[in-house]
Amino acid sequence: MPDRKQLLKLDISIFEKNGKTEFAQLIKKNKLRTTSALNDFLVGLKNEAIDTKEASRIIVKYISQQQITKEEEKHLKTQVADIFKILGIGVPFMIIPGATLLIPFILKAAEKKGINLYPSNFSGKKSLK
Repeated sequence: MPDRKQLLKLDISIFEKNGKTEFAQLIKKNKLRTTSALNDFLVGLKNEAIDTKEASRIIVKYISQQQITKEEEKHLKTQVADIFKILGIGVPFMIIPGATLLIPFILKAAEKKGINLYPSNFSGKKSLK
């Protein structure tokens, strides 16, 4: 049975009530695209949390048994790289005022230079585990 993503219900009445009618109209116009993007982000976030939990299990196994399989080693290396990518993007976001405006430009510039700053769960379409 194929996994089907359930799109989130998006209530935009709060924007209309606060006088942001242009923004509300823009959201209505792009509702499917907006909810799909938000849903993809949440799925990626959930998968990232699951992978981090699995990586911590692998670390505990390595500490206790002093050995892990090649697949576990590859998963651990990928997850550690993902954590560093998240920190590399997240720390400036929290420290530098206005960094939220710079992050999309940094990601696009890195992409043009062939540098992938996206964690593996956000790089491609991945279904829920």
